[in-house]
Amino acid sequence: MGFMNKLLGESGSTRRTDDYVELDGVQAPEAQADTQMHIAKISEKQDVIDIKDAVYAGDIVVADITRHTTQDRTMEQISDELQQVARGVGGDIVQKDEDQIIITPRGVKISREKLGR
Repeated sequence: MGFMNKLLGESGSTRRTDDYVELDGVQAPEAQADTQMHIAKISEKQDVIDIKDAVYAGDIVVADITRHTTQDRTMEQISDELQQVARGVGGDIVQKDEDQIIITPRGVKISREKLGR
């Protein structure tokens, strides 16, 4: 199981906050952060509402789209809607492989180059 599968969960599974484990030596900050990163799962069109709200609030969203194929008409509509959100806030959006979309607010650009060799 890859890191992102652990982070986002396998297709069909549900994740709760208590599914995540704090890493040794890494403490959650006591102060509020200006930007948060949210993990989302897009199962139906209604799921886009929370994603849009998060991006409009200035947060980053990594959305699992494994339930849909990129040729799926619903996924095309969802993708178009999220692209409009990213453009509307001056953010960025990319699709990573066939299973994830990353949406960012203004001031956060997603590099199209992979780190490492």
